[in-house]
Amino acid sequence: MKKWALICCLILWTHSAFADESKWIDEVSVGLGQSKDHIDIYRLGLKKPFSSTLYKNNYGWLGGYYEASVNYWEKGGDTMYAFAFSPVFVYYFGEKSKKIHPYLEAGIGLSCLSDTMISGRNLSSHFNFEDRIGSGIRMEHFDLNGRYMHYSNAGLKKPNQGIDIIIFTLSYIF
Repeated sequence: MKKWALICCLILWTHSAFADESKWIDEVSVGLGQSKDHIDIYRLGLKKPFSSTLYKNNYGWLGGYYEASVNYWEKGGDTMYAFAFSPVFVYYFGEKSKKIHPYLEAGIGLSCLSDTMISGRNLSSHFNFEDRIGSGIRMEHFDLNGRYMHYSNAGLKKPNQGIDIIIFTLSYIF
């Protein structure tokens, strides 16, 4: 329960600290997920959209965002943190003038882990890549999505067991 209270306080602080016109973030997100071997994942992210549309057609447009996140991983008293930064490409369906946009997203970023082992899983290095693919729906002030995420060091150090995560995220858009 302490984790959720901390996350709520961080969201409120973030909103009040960056709610003016010079904000460097536009969105704050909280996520909850789990790996296939039942490692619980709690995620807090800060997002800033790309400054322009990358591509547009009759069905939608391609844009994206940058996300910085803090992740807390836990299983049976074994814990660790992951700090990550990822550029994410998003294809939004529909017209920009609409208030609701379904989308698909994909990205690859960098992460730094506080430890190399969790619950017997050997990630071998503190440096890892954070890969993601997901889908969601973006509304006026909220974004709801589901993602598959993968952390690994891409074979830079052995063994490279990696970790696969299914995570659901709710974002508040300022």
